[in-house]
Amino acid sequence: MNHSSKPNLLDASIKQVSANSGASEKKITIKNTPAFTTTADVKHWIKAQAQALGFADCGFLSVHHPLFAQQILQLQQWLDKGYEGQLQFMHNNHHLRANPDQLVEGAKTIISVRMDYLTQTPTPRTVSDNDHPNQGIIARYARGRDYHKTMRSRLKQLALNIETMLPEWQHLNIGSDQDFIFRPFSDSAPIFERPIAEAAGLGWTGKHTLLLNKQAGSFFVLGELFVSLELPDDQPVKAHCGSCSACIDICPTQAIVAPYELNASACISYLTIEHDGIIDHKYRRAIGNRVFGCDDCQLICPWNRYANLTSVDDFAPRHSLDNSSLLELWQWQEADFMKKTEGSPLRRTGYVNFLRNIAIGLGNANGSEATITHLQSKLGKHSDVLDEHIIWAINEQHEKINAAQ
Repeated sequence: MNHSSKPNLLDASIKQVSANSGASEKKITIKNTPAFTTTADVKHWIKAQAQALGFADCGFLSVHHPLFAQQILQLQQWLDKGYEGQLQFMHNNHHLRANPDQLVEGAKTIISVRMDYLTQTPTPRTVSDNDHPNQGIIARYARGRDYHKTMRSRLKQLALNIETMLPEWQHLNIGSDQDFIFRPFSDSAPIFERPIAEAAGLGWTGKHTLLLNKQAGSFFVLGELFVSLELPDDQPVKAHCGSCSACIDICPTQAIVAPYELNASACISYLTIEHDGIIDHKYRRAIGNRVFGCDDCQLICPWNRYANLTSVDDFAPRHSLDNSSLLELWQWQEADFMKKTEGSPLRRTGYVNFLRNIAIGLGNANGSEATITHLQSKLGKHSDVLDEHIIWAINEQHEKINAAQ
């Protein structure tokens, strides 16, 4: 619900009064009572505002919650195993991760939000991407506009909406009589994003290390709004993975090395987006036709039968990124890439690494002399790294063609 004017509850009592004529009439005596009698009322209003802005849900957590110290210990154990690959930023700013109040001076509460991003419901418990080996698969969150910009702009609007209500909350002693401080984040600072969302009650951590929600699965992205208001924490929800190991079993590169433990350096999302340079031979066939990210562990998850379609237009696929063949993508020139990835998450890979990923996909595609010809057309044009992957793909194609004869 949006409140465009000062919200009041009407406490009406009806009194019978006798008129001089002897007839009785009804008179309404109106008493104005503030709608915000508790901090729960404030949180309910903020949640309604968040949902009106396209967020599926939001939760609240203190910047001083004990989870931050716990997560630093777990992060260090994960780094000690070398699971971060080239994600060197994971080694930095641990003091800010452990003390988020230092990230935004004056902040007291983190409002954690999630935003659904599916534009089409997948077939439950099926990795249908494998049925189209000649198609270039882009992770579903990345087919439209870069969600980071969408998330931050809407979080800023949520903050501005909150700011207009501060005079209504001064009697609650939550800091609304002080200068209002806020800052939105979306994967843009050293923040324990998923643990914050979990502690704020937006879901539980699945065995694939993604957040799961009983009513919405996992096809959503997360963001945070730091505010100077002091609001009580929400409570975490119970985990519901049970004995299921579908995500672990389906992972093409076996990157989920144990329940709740991900070797990021083996994950297809990492390899196709974050990894720069040569991709190890041992992963190439497993990567299949995935050229930017991977949805397999989500597609197979039983909870995603409850996944919701997004209400946010920015996630709508652009440039047929939900239905492009590998050869169509391979023929993009650098100018095409720059134009078609403007405001898109795909820009993160860079053109040459994007071609590297497509070359691997073409190596895994159905055997075809035409595919070999297209692969050869880019040999020697960009980098030795790309050439290495092209040569591998050509050899893979030759093997398929020879096996079919």
